[in-house]
Amino acid sequence: MYSNSKLNLTMLCDFYELTMGNGYLQNGYGNRITYFDVFYRQNPDGGGFAIAAGLEQIIEYIQDLHFDAKDIDYLRSRNIFCEEFLDYLAHFKFTGDIWAVPEGTPIFPREPILTIRAPAIEAQLVETYILLCCNHQSLIATKANRVVRAAEGRTVLEFGSRRAQGPDAAILGARAAYIGGCNGTACTIADQIYGVHAGGTMAHAWVQMFDSEYDAFKAYCEIYPDNAVLLVDTYNTLKSGIPNAIKAFNEVLKPMGITNCGVRLDSGDLAYLTRQARKMLDDAGWPECKISVSNALDEYSIQDILHQGAQIDMFGVGERLITARSEPVFGGVYKLTAVEHEDGIIEPKIKISENVAKITNPHFKKLYRFYGNDTGKAIADYLCVYDEEVDDSGELEIFDPEATWKRKTVYDFTAKELQVPIFRHGELVYKCPSLEEIRTYCLNEVDKLWDEVKRFDYPHSYYVDLSQKLWEIKYNLLKKNS
Repeated sequence: MYSNSKLNLTMLCDFYELTMGNGYLQNGYGNRITYFDVFYRQNPDGGGFAIAAGLEQIIEYIQDLHFDAKDIDYLRSRNIFCEEFLDYLAHFKFTGDIWAVPEGTPIFPREPILTIRAPAIEAQLVETYILLCCNHQSLIATKANRVVRAAEGRTVLEFGSRRAQGPDAAILGARAAYIGGCNGTACTIADQIYGVHAGGTMAHAWVQMFDSEYDAFKAYCEIYPDNAVLLVDTYNTLKSGIPNAIKAFNEVLKPMGITNCGVRLDSGDLAYLTRQARKMLDDAGWPECKISVSNALDEYSIQDILHQGAQIDMFGVGERLITARSEPVFGGVYKLTAVEHEDGIIEPKIKISENVAKITNPHFKKLYRFYGNDTGKAIADYLCVYDEEVDDSGELEIFDPEATWKRKTVYDFTAKELQVPIFRHGELVYKCPSLEEIRTYCLNEVDKLWDEVKRFDYPHSYYVDLSQKLWEIKYNLLKKNS
């Protein structure tokens, strides 16, 4: 029977990673040092950027890589793997190096989110799980950040557990949504494991359980006077829901001196209903009562109802966030970019395609982000060969690698190397920040992007430029292999 607690996630790999590993060993390539990049090709929802997430789970996975006896028995039963390879797996340990951009970093297409340097078999075996972690959480963090920006400073809670595609998607989705900027979640276990604050009050069933809507509200206020948020749309929001909420507040909370309370709407014309509800609450002497809404929201519907004058303090966003319903695939890929020979020479590798977007950037690389010293805003990202250094004390000419005649000189800037060491020789050298630190870092880094890059529709294209040296290496490989 399937059970997460009984799974060895080392076996969560595409079968071809094992067949290739077996083949590498038999052809003498098993210990060849290889370099792989993890990157993606297109921003979700036509946006201007994405948010990197999932690194902490990748770290946990790498630290636990092993093959159990039952795994070896299963692989032996397939009758396609040599005994030498099965013995190799029985003693498997990751010995490579990994660099990555920290979680919460705004990222752009075709730049390496992670770089893996490891013997060929090791580097190949980790492909699937690394992509799984990076693709899922980066997708949800990106969607969450769009929703949070649409809310314009109002509280956003992730409400999607029951619509997520499985337990891991719900739990890690809540984590990723918090990184992207959500203030909390409805998912209790995400609070227990990761400290993502879980909140919630009542469903329609609570209201229906009592003899009257007022009785339901009164009972809830008596039990939870410090967290009295009442669901007011079970019957009729304006004719009974809001009046009964006001009555319960007056009779239960007011004598206690409590003014911190709220109402929630889960249906109807949210722009109109919240405007009317706000007026009724204010007229009744409850200006501090917060109004929250839910009901299949996303960044576009939130943006629209706020433009229509909706009076909302908090949004609960569920299925369209936790599933990234509008574009549910992040599209991260894992591509070989170089091999290292016994003499230490690194040979760049390229993948060529008739689809230009699928042509890879070769070689072992560094990734920089340039920030203007006058504004603090990000100017461009810059990919160069691993042995190049960027001097930000003077001027630097950069160019669009897809339109090389488009050139720009940057000056008075600070160059920051984005990737940081995670593993060296199989040993963890990175201290994971707290989730709160990741979230704060994410929001600060997004704030360093120009507003034009953050538009939901037709955002300004942010450039990921190649150094002259890297561009020439790529161009020469294209000529050689075309």
